[in-house]
Formats: sequence, structure tokens, C-alpha cells
Amino acid sequence: MKPGEAYRMKAAQLDSQARRESKASVRLELFHLATAYIRLAEQADRNSHLDIVYETPPPPGDNRLSN
Repeated sequence: MKPGEAYRMKAAQLDSQARRESKASVRLELFHLATAYIRLAEQADRNSHLDIVYETPPPPGDNRLSN
């Protein structure tokens, strides 16, 4: 499964819910949320090709990295 698939599934659920919604303002907000989840899916797919490692910085006053 691609990294963004969970976001795409959520977007599909929101889209389906929006199509069943009778209140226009709620329907529009659900469509906006679905669009946001699609963007998250695309970003997750792009990020999956990166190899980034986050290292927690040492606590203040830790001089182990000083020369």
C-alpha cells in the first residue's frame, strides 16, 4: 500500500458523506476536507521517496558536541 492510501480512503469517505449531506454549508466543508486529505496523500507519497532522519538535539548545557 502506498503511504498516501490511508489519506485517500479518508478523502473518499468524506466525499461520500458530503454527497449525502443535505445542508449546503456542511456539504461544502466536507468537500474541502476531502480535498485537504487528497493533498495530504500526495505529500505522503512524495515524502516516502525521501530518506530523512531526525535526531533530537542535545539538551541545553550538554557540551558533548563542543570542541
